[in-house]
Order: sequence, then C-alpha cells, then structure tokens
Amino acid sequence: MTEASILLFRACLALLAMPIYLLSFLGIWEPFCRKIFFPFILEKLSAICEQKIKKQKQELFRNLPDFRSPSGELKLLEIGTGYGTNFQFYPPGCRVTCTDINPNFQQGLSRNMNKNQHIHYERFLVAAGEDLHQVPSGSVDAVVCTLVLCSVHSVNGTLKEVLRVLRPGGAFYFLEHVAADHSSWKYFWQQICYPTWKLVFAGCCLTREIWKDLEQANFSELNVQHISVALPWTPIQPHIIGYAVK
Repeated sequence: MTEASILLFRACLALLAMPIYLLSFLGIWEPFCRKIFFPFILEKLSAICEQKIKKQKQELFRNLPDFRSPSGELKLLEIGTGYGTNFQFYPPGCRVTCTDINPNFQQGLSRNMNKNQHIHYERFLVAAGEDLHQVPSGSVDAVVCTLVLCSVHSVNGTLKEVLRVLRPGGAFYFLEHVAADHSSWKYFWQQICYPTWKLVFAGCCLTREIWKDLEQANFSELNVQHISVALPWTPIQPHIIGYAVK
C-alpha cells in the first residue's frame, strides 16, 4: 500500500510539473536550469537557509584556526562554493580556493567576495567534487562542503578527492541535508518528491544517507551530529553537520 501510495503521489506531482518534464524531454530544461533557474533560485533559498542555520555554521567553523599548517597559514578549499555564503565564517587571513561545477554564480559570488575582504581568494576552479585534479595532493589544510553532496554524481568519489587534497591532520567540514528516518512521514514525503525535486533542482537527491558514506571513508576522526533545520513544507529538514580529520 505504501509503495502504491508513493507511486500515485509521484505521478500527481509529475503532472503538476509536466511543463518541466516536457522541456527536459526536448533538451531545453537542463541548460536553462544550469544557467538561469538554479542560480536564481539558489540565491533566494540561500538567503532563507542562512537565517535558519547561521548559529550552527558559526559553531561548526569555530575551530577552523586549529587546523592551520605549521607555517601559520590556513589554506582552504571549498567544494561547490555557489554564491560564497560561507565566506563570512572563515577566519581572517585564510587563503581560499573556490570550486564549483557550475560557473554561472559569478555575479553573486563577486558580491560576497567584496563583502568579505578579511580572507584571501586564491582562484576559482570549474570542477566537479569527484575530479579535483587541478588541486595538488596534500596541499590544503581544510576542505569545506555545504549542501553539495546531495547533488554530486558520487559521494564516495568526492570523499576520496577530499582525502587526497587534504594534508595529514587536515579537516573536512560538512553540512548536508539527508534522508529522514525511514519510519517517518518526512521520509514518505521525500520519496514522493524525489524524482521531480531532482529534475527541478539540478540533480539534488533527497534520500541520501551521507553519514554512512562518511563513516566508511578513511578519516581518522569523525564528528557528526544529526539536526533538524526549520524549513517548513520542504522535504529537506533533516541535516547532518560536523567535521572529519584525515
């Protein structure tokens, strides 16, 4: 009965989103989403989300200075920088390399760079999380990835790259929405929304259990906390937050 209900509600949601499915079938939606829709909607959603999770982020990044290299520098790589909403939380003087698979965030990114002159911007790389070959192995002290692992092609592949570019003793900071408890109505709602949500929001997957991927990666230390972010009427309330050490 549950499976049948999920399929029925999925079909109803797909009917409501039929114009988008049609545009996708014609090959129009993906380039439009990448260049115009997703950058626009991400900027609006980021403003709402930042209000909800600002305190959690402040606490998350509080110990970033502890991972400075012996020289005193803090070299940081951010995967999926987007509009640079994390810049405000980085310690003064840290050297940031920004990466994103989508180069169409430049205008909003430049605004946030100008607002946050306390950090040094090294370069911007158009790169997927699973392929950071432009970044030398063991060259950064910290990697940051927030609300990105939901849409990478391979979570495990991305974590392998994170471990490769981190120096020994370096840290990986994460904040991700994840699958709800399987016995909950939230998970039922996530399953219904999954196909349409993934199409509309550029490959974002609602039901990933990212904490399991982190547990299986070869980090020497993992600090992870499950939290709920107050985003009513959305399927992305369950989150994990924390950091892992190489």
